[in-house]
Amino acid sequence: MPWFSEQSSRIGPERLEALMRQTAEEARRRIAARPKRVLLLPPDITRAHSGAGRLTEMLYRIFAEEDGAEVHVIPTLGQHVPHTPEENARMFGSIPENRIHAHDWRGGCAALGEVPADFVKEATRGAADWAIPVVVNRMLMQESWDLVINIGHVVPHEVLGFANHNKNYFIGLAGKEMICAAHMAAACCGIENNLGTLTTPVRACFNKAEGDFLGALPDLYVQVVMARNEQDELVHTGVYVGDDPDTYLQAARQSRRQNITVLDEPIDKVVCVMQGDEFFSTWVANKAVYRTRMALADQGELVIIAPGLKRFGEQPEVDALIRKYGYVGTPRVMEAYRRDPVLKDLAHGTAHLIHGSSEGRFRITYAPGHVSREEIETVNFSYADLDQTLAKYPPERLKEGFNDLPDGERIFFIPTPSAGLWATREKLYGRATGFDAS
Repeated sequence: MPWFSEQSSRIGPERLEALMRQTAEEARRRIAARPKRVLLLPPDITRAHSGAGRLTEMLYRIFAEEDGAEVHVIPTLGQHVPHTPEENARMFGSIPENRIHAHDWRGGCAALGEVPADFVKEATRGAADWAIPVVVNRMLMQESWDLVINIGHVVPHEVLGFANHNKNYFIGLAGKEMICAAHMAAACCGIENNLGTLTTPVRACFNKAEGDFLGALPDLYVQVVMARNEQDELVHTGVYVGDDPDTYLQAARQSRRQNITVLDEPIDKVVCVMQGDEFFSTWVANKAVYRTRMALADQGELVIIAPGLKRFGEQPEVDALIRKYGYVGTPRVMEAYRRDPVLKDLAHGTAHLIHGSSEGRFRITYAPGHVSREEIETVNFSYADLDQTLAKYPPERLKEGFNDLPDGERIFFIPTPSAGLWATREKLYGRATGFDAS
């Protein structure tokens, strides 16, 4: 069970600070009475809207000022691009830059063991039959910590059903080998089987890895849930603090209630915004594809307004991979995977190509800020001019949900697709996959 939790229609800044203070008091009582070295593990800037950066700053101040502790922060980047000092300041406020460390998914990790192939095969019902190496950040494992605090946003997720909890360790602080093996296993299970499922096959593998290899860590989880209120503002509605899987499960159940929009019929046209100060690549902006695909009608259209879009991949080699193959659907990607060693070496990129494709079922149109028509069309997306799209679909004048426009067009608008999941009743509840969709 969680150490404590709180649910409300809106948990404001003052109450959040009180809850972070309660978190510190409980951590002192249960784990380390006088912590001298504290490690905080928040999400990266692609989840800045969650407010996790402010919570991290609160915890930093509490332990640094009241306990005199040496406090460090590692944003759980996974293989995303490290923050600039300006991005760290924007997300983490007054935390000194020299206390914020960039995760190095290639050269900064240590191997702990593996989740055996037999376990992976059973968990995935035969969809994947390889071991998942457990390779995580060296600073986490090889330095001495009195307290490790994970801070994160529980929201529907394409690999793990819902984000956060031990995703922080096994994707956010994982090495290349683990990220590749886990993402490919999730892709083989099917993105639409994973989304909104409490315990996906890969989550089951991560739970085993945590039990087998991280049991000695003096750690806990601060999990937040967010939802839109009647004023169409994204606000905190849940906080769950504890050190066990049930802390995640209770938060995920609230997220399932509040963050999944169930529709009776599929939608012909969805327009959404990927914020320009958070989403710079299709690697992360394609959350718009992941979170709406189960709601879109056959031959429908998804329009993604992405003013910050500059590239496709988060690393040059993955960017080149996306440009080479494009989002062309599972059969063509898997055919290439069998013959191209680069796709095998960058298996997380291969999985992304699968996740980001509509499989030819609906059209994906990008209105990007810094990428040309030719580039967008080369990767099998449609292109729209950003200024013209903003003029036609001004986000500040649209409400979340259905909007009837002056020209007679009807669209479904989503201002923050990364904060939820949209699906038809049939797609969500009719999954005859054997996976836990409860």
